Amino acid sequence: MKIRSPYAAFGALILLAAAVFSNATAQDMGANYPIDWWAPSNGSILPGALEFENSSGVLGIVNTAGPLDTKGHPFFEPLGSNGRACVSCHQPSAAMSVSAGMMRERWRKTAGKDPVFAAIDGSNCPGLPQGKEASHSLLINRGLFRVGIKWPPPNAEFTIEAVRDPSGCNTDPVWGLKSRNPTVSVFRRPRITANLKYVMAGDAAFNSKNGELTDIDPETGGHVAMNLMADARAATLKLQAMDAALTHMQAKTAPTAEQLRRIVDFESSLYLAQTADRAGGRFPGEGAPDGLGPQALEQGKPGRGDDPRTPVFGLFEAWKDLTKSTGLTEARRDFRESAARGAELFMTRPFWIRDTANLNNTGMGNPVKRTCATCHNARFTGTHLAPGFIDLGTNNYPNWTEPGLYSESGSLPVFKVTCEKTATPHPYLGRTIYTTDPGRALISGKCADVGSIVMPQFRGLAARAPYFANGSAQTLGDIVDYYDTRFDMKMTRTEKTDLVNFLSAL
Repeated sequence: MKIRSPYAAFGALILLAAAVFSNATAQDMGANYPIDWWAPSNGSILPGALEFENSSGVLGIVNTAGPLDTKGHPFFEPLGSNGRACVSCHQPSAAMSVSAGMMRERWRKTAGKDPVFAAIDGSNCPGLPQGKEASHSLLINRGLFRVGIKWPPPNAEFTIEAVRDPSGCNTDPVWGLKSRNPTVSVFRRPRITANLKYVMAGDAAFNSKNGELTDIDPETGGHVAMNLMADARAATLKLQAMDAALTHMQAKTAPTAEQLRRIVDFESSLYLAQTADRAGGRFPGEGAPDGLGPQALEQGKPGRGDDPRTPVFGLFEAWKDLTKSTGLTEARRDFRESAARGAELFMTRPFWIRDTANLNNTGMGNPVKRTCATCHNARFTGTHLAPGFIDLGTNNYPNWTEPGLYSESGSLPVFKVTCEKTATPHPYLGRTIYTTDPGRALISGKCADVGSIVMPQFRGLAARAPYFANGSAQTLGDIVDYYDTRFDMKMTRTEKTDLVNFLSAL
């Protein structure tokens, strides 16, 4: 069991916590690090600081509230009828999310009996035979859970038709679009439940992208950032937890006010980031970039990061030239200098951003010459300070990440969206759009929002592959390649390597 604490004071607690994890070495996945699984209802102590090995190095987690007795805690106990708890889909070792490798190993170890594979959304469709691995292929291979969204939303400006349906769920007579309870089934990665003071930061009354009012916290009456979920449908952490209990955990009644408070308090106390690299060594400490490691997030403050003087992920000046440093191996020096170059590329390398809905059409111009930090501008997380739903193109034809338009080999459904003649069209795709996930449009009902997804944060990436909301990028290199192609960035091989090393250190 390779779970360690960077703080000696927690040593005894670490030994206690280690006993509650199942430790299966994932040799069949080509990895040499353990798959650590925290099962619901184990009733043990979660230490105040933890570390987990992953493919790139080590993930660090800090709980500012200190060690937590998880017995009876609503984040770690089932709240519904299918045996799941919040922790089932937000595993500490996977940066409070899940990885596809973890899901494959969990299926093998439990023969598909773990509650995480519950039919309601851990399978491609609840109507499929649940004992078959093929019925859970999207979760096992891409880390995707089914999200069933009632159709239509209020004031919908478009109709929707499933023209490709590999899971069968959108055309299913019980679960589909033409069922008694019409539902659109899309498949998305779970967001990480940590570093949330950055995700929740923002209280502007108006969405600067479209001039509309932002959503309201029903308890306080204040405006919210609208960056919490992939489609921004939950305004607050309480509402998100309630939605998860009633849908993903199949609870018959909503959690109590006290249960919701404890869940929100726990989630709000967690900070995580990669804390060491196999080649680059440990990050936090003297001479390290000031934005690396979970303590940097704990101590930092939300704000803008698109100014080179206050870059998104801190200053990497100390790693730019290590030729005179003593005590560093060549591999360690090379990685750190590469990551520093990647950080500079992220902040300063200009390229033409074009045809990106909820960005180029907001007065910036199309195309506009900017950098990665233009969109990923929130300090320490790389989310977006304005409501962050943007149509990068991963969901919508022709820039989507799936096979061809009518290909039967694709894993995700394809929807034909037909917008009303009176609707404001999608700014770059018009009124007929083919998409694997309509995204924000399923909530707003707006044609112009089809395919827009709220940008996730960049922390703990190495612990939770695959990437993009649809799990289509198997590696960090795949992410870089997509952007390079999508925006014709013409990056060199060295630039791509530098960006990958930078992202893996976050």
